[in-house]
Amino acid sequence: MKTESVWDYPRPPRLEKTSRRIRVVQDGVTIVDTTAAFRVLETSHPPVYYVPPAAVASGALRRSASRGSFCEFKGVASYWDLVKASGVVRDVAWSYARPSRAFEAIADYLAFYASRVDECWVDDELVIPQEGDFYGGWITKDIVGPFKGGTGTWGW
Repeated sequence: MKTESVWDYPRPPRLEKTSRRIRVVQDGVTIVDTTAAFRVLETSHPPVYYVPPAAVASGALRRSASRGSFCEFKGVASYWDLVKASGVVRDVAWSYARPSRAFEAIADYLAFYASRVDECWVDDELVIPQEGDFYGGWITKDIVGPFKGGTGTWGW
């Protein structure tokens, strides 16, 4: 297996299409299953996977009223809540309705925080969430760090 060091990823970040199978599971229910995702690669961060809106189970998400954010590379992000039978999980995903030119391909695509849902998978591997919950990267055995996001890494 070939490994990728996050320190070889570029800044500004690079967007690339991936055919790897991306799944998101909550309460035993698969809410995303696609091989039509993109990933964003940025220095010091594990990949962030963006899935097409059509790959998200109908009714699983609703737009969050609680927050928004700005990325210097992608633009203004909106956040999404997960709606489930037992309640709502806030801000599990984010998207860019009008991203910058370099990221136009992911307009309205959704990225999920692996730490805010039960399971995220890349192919048949359960993802480890990027520490810190700010960046939302997905760590798999083929991605090596150290990773930005944890305590003491903000100044990197």
